Amino acid sequence: MGYVRCSTEDQADHGTSLETQRRAIEAEAERRGWTLVAIYEDAGVSGKALKGRSGLAQAIAAIEAGEAHTLIVQKLDRLSRSLADFANVMGRFHDAGWNLVAMDLGIDLGTPSGEFMANVLASAAQWERRIIGQRTRDALAIKRDQGVVLGRPRVLPQNVRDRIMKARSQGLGWSAIARMLNDEGVPTARGGAVWHPSAVRAVVLSERTGGGSGGVADD
Repeated sequence: MGYVRCSTEDQADHGTSLETQRRAIEAEAERRGWTLVAIYEDAGVSGKALKGRSGLAQAIAAIEAGEAHTLIVQKLDRLSRSLADFANVMGRFHDAGWNLVAMDLGIDLGTPSGEFMANVLASAAQWERRIIGQRTRDALAIKRDQGVVLGRPRVLPQNVRDRIMKARSQGLGWSAIARMLNDEGVPTARGGAVWHPSAVRAVVLSERTGGGSGGVADD
């Protein structure tokens, strides 16, 4: 079973990229003495994600149905440009006992060396996910330190906003206003019981951005 993909409409219209991939897959199957049951394609489709690729879905479904045992792609990026997605597909094939061949990198789950290469790429995908996750956490921590309110927009009654702005105009600092709201049991925008100075500051900044005024020095 073969799979080909091109990402641009121009390549899809002229068929040059798809035809090159088909010929390479046909030659590889002939070299190995395999019977090529079919070649599925996705024309003009990005390889950034697996979703939305009917050709690939049909190829995998055919293998699941027992019509073939091996899926061949000319290049790994024809299957996916995401290491994480490739690792998931590879794991699925490995667990089911199917074979996956990526000609450009020598990946062949049916051989020890090919399986080793696939495991190296899977490890790289895991490292990539962890690095991205760490960068995201670091960026969020910086925003929190800067007093940026994260998550869904806060919905706070206007009368509470007005009280905060009035207290601020009277010279109260962020901490003092937070204590006042906590002492009076005023719920936060999300229904919480504890106001923090950063939340008070966020309300004031939001009101000023929307046309309010202030001018009192910070704590």
